[in-house]
Amino acid sequence: MAESKRFLLRLDPRLFEALRRWADDDLRSINAQIEYLLIDQARRAGRLPRRSKSVPPDATAANDDEGRTPDRRRSAATATATRQNVS
Repeated sequence: MAESKRFLLRLDPRLFEALRRWADDDLRSINAQIEYLLIDQARRAGRLPRRSKSVPPDATAANDDEGRTPDRRRSAATATATRQNVS
């Protein structure tokens, strides 16, 4: 695995707390949560190629109408709650 780059990131304290709570909900460290969010958005924007792994056929059956797996549905609900708490 390639070595990770390190850099200082300044965040608004309210955003940091929202990310901390979200990371706790998803059982990730704050660093892993931020990296996950950045990778997800970079892929959605077409700035980072998607993984070449194919999705097993039975994995798509568990997706909802928007293509989210149960874990992603929970994350989406948590994200909504988090946005409401940060405002």
